[in-house]
Amino acid sequence: MAMTLGYLGPEGTFSEQAALTYCAKAEMVPIASISEVADAVEIGEIDEGIVPIENSLFGSIIPVLDFLITAEKSRIKYELAIPVEQCLISEPDMNLQKITRIYSHPQALGQCRAYLARKFPGVDLVASLSTAGSVSDMLLSEEPAAAIAPYRAAEIHHATVIERGIEDGKSNFTRFAVLGHSDHTPTGRDKTSLAFWFSSDAPGTLYQALGLFSNRGINLSKIESRPTGESLGTYIFLADIAGHRTDDSVAAALSDLAEISSELKILGSYPAMPALPIIPVS
Repeated sequence: MAMTLGYLGPEGTFSEQAALTYCAKAEMVPIASISEVADAVEIGEIDEGIVPIENSLFGSIIPVLDFLITAEKSRIKYELAIPVEQCLISEPDMNLQKITRIYSHPQALGQCRAYLARKFPGVDLVASLSTAGSVSDMLLSEEPAAAIAPYRAAEIHHATVIERGIEDGKSNFTRFAVLGHSDHTPTGRDKTSLAFWFSSDAPGTLYQALGLFSNRGINLSKIESRPTGESLGTYIFLADIAGHRTDDSVAAALSDLAEISSELKILGSYPAMPALPIIPVS
């Protein structure tokens, strides 16, 4: 029986492209929102789910981070990145001067912010559940509209691609995380994601925590914070470190971190993807 793999649908999204790249043999399950993909993994409706976790231009996907912090069963078991090319799409023969509304997922709107300000100042920007879904929203709009979506979404809906590559930066990649009920076995080229927080703040607390990794020669590739939601000014720290949670040095550092933090949660250990290419700005 084929593995069931959930992704942000409908067909034609970047999430579908990532899902096919990860495991084309899986039974693909399109789901209406990123949060619902994650929830479906958590409750066991699907075997695995693939969700966008970070964009090179627009940063982290906050709902995914918040889900990982609170999830009881779901872990990251794989990561991959795909290049993102955004297209401006409309109905055939649309007069661009008459467009009053542009639909897309909030991430795509953010990736094209400068383009939209330059080409469509004052036009209403309307959030859709997905980039591919924005084409449907555009076609159903009662006002003259366009959508920002992948090229394939235009093909599926028989819409017109007005302009390709409208994202503000050409080194535009989205990193996707594959979620399951277990993480990945060690491969020798791994990454571990974790979340930790402190019940009280004191000078040097975070410095001490990060020193546990640097003192063991463990590279810290990313750190950011999210509010705990308990009180203003209290934060949960999320970090990516080199190595698998079962590696001796990583396991020792995590054990020490558990001693000094109020809570430590391992979000998953998984194969680290190769470094992305950097495209110089011309």
